Amino acid sequence: MSIGIDERALTVVAGDVEILRYVYRPDMPAFEGPKPYFHPVRTLAGDVVTGYRPHDHRWHKGIQMTASHVSGQNFWGGGSYVRDQGYVDLPNVGSMRHESFASVDDEGWVERLGWHTQSGEHWVAERRGVRLRDVTGDSYGLDFWTELTNVRGEPLVFGSPTTEGRPAAGYSGLFWRGPRAFTDGRILAAGGQEGPELMGRPAEWLAYVGTHDEVDRSSTLLFVDEPDNGTTWFVRNTPFAAVNPSLAFADEVTLAPGETMARRYRVVVADGAWDRARVESYLKEHP
Repeated sequence: MSIGIDERALTVVAGDVEILRYVYRPDMPAFEGPKPYFHPVRTLAGDVVTGYRPHDHRWHKGIQMTASHVSGQNFWGGGSYVRDQGYVDLPNVGSMRHESFASVDDEGWVERLGWHTQSGEHWVAERRGVRLRDVTGDSYGLDFWTELTNVRGEPLVFGSPTTEGRPAAGYSGLFWRGPRAFTDGRILAAGGQEGPELMGRPAEWLAYVGTHDEVDRSSTLLFVDEPDNGTTWFVRNTPFAAVNPSLAFADEVTLAPGETMARRYRVVVADGAWDRARVESYLKEHP
């Protein structure tokens, strides 16, 4: 693999396929919550496994680090869910701004970012790392880690629409939006769990299998949680494909001034429709 960089994006190439593009200086409306994103993400066979700016949620862009509710601010994009009112467009949509790269090489990168409210206040200093790993004949992995430090000077409370009263809508954190063709895909998870009933449940890993338009192929995305995270999953296969190991699904998380919240995940992008046995075999071979 090789990594290229220009003034807006990093690109990763494997063989003759550009397998991902990481846009670290995005150009988007403020209402969409400007932040870096991965899109397009492709399998080694060249099939695209991310959706970008869909008509139902313009702020969904491939794979992004997000936060839907942070002490009244919205680092997700779009309207904010308000208890007893529903979604309301508020002047509270912040941004995650690239500051610099601490390192870039052909295995990945480390980045510094600042989270700023719509009014311009700097609330979070983030260190973010991406590492390429486990390249096989039909799959590759990405390690994604983040360290979020509260620089606001008072506590930051991370929540979600579910902590504000909307059931089964606990999205916040690393979020994948799949292509339209992946709607009604298959959802598998650790412990013999399966299906959209995984919404709001914990699991060590979760896999999503989708079928592409135009080509006679399927792809699998496998999301692996670090054991210490204790993640509850936000996952849907209808009306669209989405997976999110939530930072704060049903319970708020408070980050004191100066403290750091650290999370680490692995995302595996694979050719073909993996079943449970294939996922478990892969995880044994690539712990």
